[in-house]
Amino acid sequence: MEITEFVKTLEREGELLAELAERAGTDAPVPTCPQWRVADLLRHTGSVHRWAAGFVGEGRLEPVPFPDAPELTGAELLAWFREGHAALVRTLGEARADVQCWTFLPTAPPSPLAFWARRQAHETAVHRMDAEAALGVAFSPVAPEFAEDGVDELLTGFHARPRSRVRTPEPRVLRVRAVDTGAVWTVHLSPEPARTVQGATDDPVDCELSGEAAWLYAALWNRLPLAGPEVTGDLALARLWSETAGI
Repeated sequence: MEITEFVKTLEREGELLAELAERAGTDAPVPTCPQWRVADLLRHTGSVHRWAAGFVGEGRLEPVPFPDAPELTGAELLAWFREGHAALVRTLGEARADVQCWTFLPTAPPSPLAFWARRQAHETAVHRMDAEAALGVAFSPVAPEFAEDGVDELLTGFHARPRSRVRTPEPRVLRVRAVDTGAVWTVHLSPEPARTVQGATDDPVDCELSGEAAWLYAALWNRLPLAGPEVTGDLALARLWSETAGI
């Protein structure tokens, strides 16, 4: 996907998140994030948006903590969220293609700008699902190409990091297959961080997750149960993912 596509997705997803949050009310619980209410969801995502905009807009080369979110509620909190989201969209849209700044995943798009556009589009899409869960409505559709990219970022980026808790005492292999886009990932699990190979391999597979890219996206980000006919083989590996893959 192109940077402009990620920015457009970020813009759309953030606007929808705010609309859903307003309808649910900032005091509504968020079932997909059991410790949160909608106010926490807005504060977290709004802080992340400002954090990301700072790296791109100011060319920051070193990591900094998330900015503190204000203790606002109701309409004031929604306005704060919308302001930060719009500023992030504007910053990414106006940034130079060769901007240099800090990024944080071991595998990343070809430039820092591409990294942050991609990362914030997925950050916002996943948290839009949380807002829908708070409102009690079905998740809005996710384009297959975007969902495939989000699965790839999760498997080859987030869970390749030392901090990932998805590990097994003995080597195991998890296959992830998007039936609508044709993408396949082979995830090698062990006591070390997961090693993911794009495409099928000849390795024996202990468990396979096979479904549409949008389902894989929501399920691997733990927004839908990782269960059902899409999961075959050793179901204990699917349970392990659900219990340890939280970011």
